[in-house]
Amino acid sequence: MENETKTRVLIMPSSRSARPLDAYDRAILRILQRNNKTPQRTIADQVNLSAAAVQRRIAAMEAAGTITANVAVVDPHAVQPTITVVVEVNMHSDRSTVIDATKALFRSTPEVQQCYFVTGGAGFILIVIVPDMAAYEALARRLFADNEAVLRYRTLVVMDRVKTGLAIEIP
Repeated sequence: MENETKTRVLIMPSSRSARPLDAYDRAILRILQRNNKTPQRTIADQVNLSAAAVQRRIAAMEAAGTITANVAVVDPHAVQPTITVVVEVNMHSDRSTVIDATKALFRSTPEVQQCYFVTGGAGFILIVIVPDMAAYEALARRLFADNEAVLRYRTLVVMDRVKTGLAIEIP
């Protein structure tokens, strides 16, 4: 994705979904994940529905939380030089108060692009984007080194963004 910006639909499972997705919904989602600016008339032609039916289905999936956002996915290097860092964070405690506070901290930190609470020894896996190593050092001190809830952390600096994306496989 060298200096290119793509628009995508972020689609995540939701407990708000009141109705199961049928074949039409799934076909619409596949198209929207490739380009959410596809005109509804074009989608309608591709899935054999009317444009009004496509519009109603998209609105219903947004209301149900199946479609959670319409966003522009920006190549970080197009905005400024950046470094992507993967961080494994081990916590001192698995107590819910500690985990909830840590989730809130990571969620509120703009440099944390993605945050996963995981099993298997590590508490969290983070994807962090910073302008340079000095910025990462300051962030690491604030989030990890000076955070008493963090037992240890391991930093992996990304050498090449081989594949990134938000699209999910829709059966």
